[in-house]
Amino acid sequence: MKFEIVIIAAAKSDLREIFHYVELNDSFERADMLVDGVERAIAALAEMPQRGHYPPELDRIGNREFREIHFKPYRIIYSIRENEVIIHCVLDGRRDMQTLLQQRLLR
Repeated sequence: MKFEIVIIAAAKSDLREIFHYVELNDSFERADMLVDGVERAIAALAEMPQRGHYPPELDRIGNREFREIHFKPYRIIYSIRENEVIIHCVLDGRRDMQTLLQQRLLR
């Protein structure tokens, strides 16, 4: 069964911010390649979304609603509902993930 990928507005904003940051600090080409790679990783979830693992910061507090895959150093956080994979955020894994995840997912 193929799942539909739904990218919520906050995750789209994350991708735009990543693109702009890399473009400003490196190059347009590098930013384009990076975001394209993240988007390919997201698209691959349509075939096998269960392959992601539970983010350890959420698993420690008993939350198994969300899963994640990596496109280093970025962490793609998503949930699975019926035949949909909902992308909630794309975050730089080098940041304080505990705080970011609490602010973004556990409101």
